[in-house]
Amino acid sequence: MKKNSFYILVLLIVTIVGLSISAEASDESEVRNMVNQVFEQLKSHDYSSLYDVLPGSARSRMSRDRFVNALQRAQGIYQLDRLEVGAVKVSGNLAVVDTVLYGRVTIPAPMEGKIVVQQYLVREGGKWRVATGDQSTIKKVLAANPGFSKGFRIKQPRIYVKQDGKWVEFSVPRRGGSGTR
Repeated sequence: MKKNSFYILVLLIVTIVGLSISAEASDESEVRNMVNQVFEQLKSHDYSSLYDVLPGSARSRMSRDRFVNALQRAQGIYQLDRLEVGAVKVSGNLAVVDTVLYGRVTIPAPMEGKIVVQQYLVREGGKWRVATGDQSTIKKVLAANPGFSKGFRIKQPRIYVKQDGKWVEFSVPRRGGSGTR
């Protein structure tokens, strides 16, 4: 009888661990899908739908019209081409995804560019919401999850432009600066 109890206990542990791994994989898949969905919405200029995937705190601070109008004004400056989704880290209701967005800048002069940026997502009401540009929400969520950054290094966005066939990091020009370093 002890032998059967042991096997049942082992089976139970394996099942629980398997469910946990399956739930984690499911969360990562959902997060990846959301990041890809948002990129496609940006690329196709579907800004009204993008508004719907913002966290509630961001929607309460900015109306749909203001959000859509701001993105519409910027759409002539760049054109998105493709997205690379890298590492995904999910912890509770917070996710961070390493991404690289490729595209072309059209103003002031046409050139290829890429942005290496982490996408931040929060789960609200069982749905993942993209909080990447919402520093207020990101700071609150990170403060509530201090251990999160231990397993996933938080990085600042980096912008690159292609010059002479090589990616060169772009920085905001300072007084007398050249714009690249």
